[in-house]
Amino acid sequence: MDVFKAVKLTESVYWVGVIDWAIRDFHGYSTGRGSTYNAYLILSKKITLIDTVKKPFFEEMMSRISSVIDPSRIEIIISNHSEMDHTGSLPETISAVKPDKIYASPMGSKALSAHFHWEEDPIEVVKTGDSIDLGNMRIEFIETRMLHWPDSMVTYLPEEKILFSQDGFGMHLASTERFDDELPLNILKEEARKYYANILMPFSPLVSALLGNLEKMKLEIDLLCPDHGPVWRSKIDWILGKWGSWAERKPRPKAVVVYDTMWNSTRKMAQAVIEGLTREGISSKLMPLRASHISDIAAEVLEASALIVGSPTINGRIFPSVAECMNYLGGLKPKNLVGAAFGSYGWSGEAVKELNGLLEEMKVELISEELRAVYVPDEGVLEKSVDLGQSVGRRIMEICGGAK
Repeated sequence: MDVFKAVKLTESVYWVGVIDWAIRDFHGYSTGRGSTYNAYLILSKKITLIDTVKKPFFEEMMSRISSVIDPSRIEIIISNHSEMDHTGSLPETISAVKPDKIYASPMGSKALSAHFHWEEDPIEVVKTGDSIDLGNMRIEFIETRMLHWPDSMVTYLPEEKILFSQDGFGMHLASTERFDDELPLNILKEEARKYYANILMPFSPLVSALLGNLEKMKLEIDLLCPDHGPVWRSKIDWILGKWGSWAERKPRPKAVVVYDTMWNSTRKMAQAVIEGLTREGISSKLMPLRASHISDIAAEVLEASALIVGSPTINGRIFPSVAECMNYLGGLKPKNLVGAAFGSYGWSGEAVKELNGLLEEMKVELISEELRAVYVPDEGVLEKSVDLGQSVGRRIMEICGGAK
C-alpha cells in the first residue's frame, strides 16, 4: 500500500511532490509556514517526471508516483532547476526509474555535473525553442536564466495548457491544499510577496522581460505549476500581475524604519521618526531587529518607497544586527528608495556615517546627512527625529504625486 497519494491536476497530470512542515530556515529566509517541493508526473505515452525533490523526501515522492503508476514506466525526467531542493533526489530517482532521457538547460547540465560529478553525464541539453515529443503530447522549453539561477528554465505542455514554472510564481508554504483557490488570499499575498522579495527582487528587470515575453508568446495557461507552494488555477492573472507590479516597483506612500538599540536611545529616536512619517500620512512599519527577521524586513521594503535605518555606535561601527540586515538588503538590490540614517552614541559616533555610506551604495536617495544623539536623546533630538520622519514623508508624497 502506498502511504502517500498523488494529487490529480488534470486527467493526464499529477502532483507528486512533498510537504516539508518542519523547515523554518531556507538559507537565511525564515519559512514560518514551511514549504513544499513540487514535482509533476505527466501520463503521456512517454511518461514524464518534471523535477524531483529534496533528498530526504525521496521515498515520499516515489510513494506518490507509485500510487499512480509503476515508477519504472517513467521514460523522461526534466530538470527545470538544478538547486538541490529540486534535484537532491535526482541520482536516486535515476537509479530507481532508469529513464531513457534526462533533459536540462545548458547551464543546468553544467550545474548538475558540478553537484553530482557523474562518471558519465546522463543529461541531454535543451534550449529555448526546443521541444520533445511525448508520443501524444509535447513539451516546449523556455530558458529563464537568472530567474533565479543561471540554469533556470520553464516548460510548457500545450495540450494541457500547463506552464511548469520551476521557482517562478512560487512561495514557501506547507499545506495540504494543492490549489490557490483553496487557500486564503491574505496568506497567498503574504507568502508570495515574501518569496519575491527574498528570491527574485535582485532580478526584477529580468522578471519584467520574462512577463513581456510570455505575453508576446500568447501562451494559454490553465494551470501555473511552480516548484514551491500551491498550483495556480483561479488566480493566474493575479499572481502574474503581482510579479509585474513588484518588478516595476511603482512608488507607494509607505516607509520602513529598521533599528536596533543598546539602552533604548535609538529606539526612542525610531519611534519619533515614525511619528513624523505618520503626521505626513505615510503608512509606516517600525521593525526592531530584535523582533523582526531580515527576510520579513525585505518583504516590507519590496512595497515601500523609503528605508530609514537606526543604529547605536559600538566599537566605532554600526551594531552587528544592523550590519547583517544592511548586508542582506544590499544584496537584494531594492530600487527607487529614499531614506536616512540615525542613531545614538557615547564617546564616538561613526554608525550614522557608516549607515549613510551603505545606503548610498544601495543608491538610496538620502534625505538627511546626519541625525545623532549623545547617549540619551533630549527633547531637541526627538523633535529633530520627528522632523526627519516628516522630511522623508514629504519626499515620498512628491514621488507618489501626492497620493495617499
